[in-house]
Amino acid sequence: MNILILGSGGREHTFTWKIAQSPKVGNLFVAPGNAGTAKIATNVNIGVTDFEAIKEFVVGEDVNMVIVGPEDPLVLGVADFFLEDDALKHIPVIGPQKAGAALEGSKEVAKEFMSRHKVPTAAYKSFTADNLEEGYEFLASLNPPYVLKADGLAAGKGVLIIDNLEEAKTELKNMLVDAKFGAASTKVVIEEFLKGIELSVFVLTDGKDYVILPNAKDYKRIGEGDTGLNTGGMGAISPVPFANDEFMQKVEDRIVKPTVGGFHKDGIPYKGFVFIGLMKVDNDPFVIEYNVRMGDPETEVVLPRVKNDFVDLFQAVADQKLGEVELDIDERTATTVMVVSGGYPEAYEKGKEITGIEAIEDSVVFHAGTKLDDGKVVTSGGRVIAITSYGSDFKEALDKSYVNVKKLNFDKMYYRTDLGFDL
Repeated sequence: MNILILGSGGREHTFTWKIAQSPKVGNLFVAPGNAGTAKIATNVNIGVTDFEAIKEFVVGEDVNMVIVGPEDPLVLGVADFFLEDDALKHIPVIGPQKAGAALEGSKEVAKEFMSRHKVPTAAYKSFTADNLEEGYEFLASLNPPYVLKADGLAAGKGVLIIDNLEEAKTELKNMLVDAKFGAASTKVVIEEFLKGIELSVFVLTDGKDYVILPNAKDYKRIGEGDTGLNTGGMGAISPVPFANDEFMQKVEDRIVKPTVGGFHKDGIPYKGFVFIGLMKVDNDPFVIEYNVRMGDPETEVVLPRVKNDFVDLFQAVADQKLGEVELDIDERTATTVMVVSGGYPEAYEKGKEITGIEAIEDSVVFHAGTKLDDGKVVTSGGRVIAITSYGSDFKEALDKSYVNVKKLNFDKMYYRTDLGFDL
């Protein structure tokens, strides 16, 4: 089977690594890919939202399945594009159609869906520049801290958590009037702050049945002790020690079942991943957000724990036979440490040569923001490389990752040394 994966980050390298292990894969392509995917698949210089170029490639190379990594092509309707084209409609796309992808494309759509299907979440209201004063009033009615979310896609950076009311009002104006996050913040969702500890649950569904993948926790802030600016994620741990069987049963009963059931009730066709960002408040789960693809860097700890052949798994999604699949999960803990460019998530330089990758032992290296330049691996993004390790618990796994991270080197390289500090 010839397979095309869309994307270029750590998530896509992890998918490539996993799918390359299947005896059922023939030619494996990644568009556009990175220096890591280039070693185990064929990189194709096509953008993830260039649907016409994707079509030409898929038809020309006799591709039998497309796996979509990032959210942009899903929100823009890549699955619909395939279904509406006679030359493509027989090729399964792993990723929801536009109607389902709106759960990530719009915070307001997601909140309305949760409200409709009684999925527990924080109280909220949404505002535009036209009712800014009402937004100020709603903020004043809440207890701090205040949570402001850009309605649209803002590359994981469109959420602000602010302790001071006046500062929250200023930021609301910055988002709505001064377009702090561009078109993503023409509408802003304000919601009550949930005090608890975060984790993520990942569901794969064929629209009818579902399987729940291992849970994970990522670390979003750039600084030690969860301080500083939000990033796309500085590392992750799976499973989460505090998510015991009782808690996970609540997640399935109160959140997963009504979510997948909600797709049926609303007539939303959905074949792909649902990433459920949760807050554990006391011992109850509340949904912070839905994403419509796997998370990054959580993919780098979740996929290595799933022993199933992913080609079989995705074929079951395509054929709506996921109900016949039983997941085989590695009992070990997996952890990943993300190494980033100095200055990230603000301005940073690219093109720094990376050395020491070949010295890494007993861990898996997943490339995120890398590319090949004259045979050398160089940085090409903010988050550069993830080092994933297994252990009997998260401390043992993290120790292995940190030993190997120290073997890497590039100018201004940075990583957090305190992952798991809150566990």
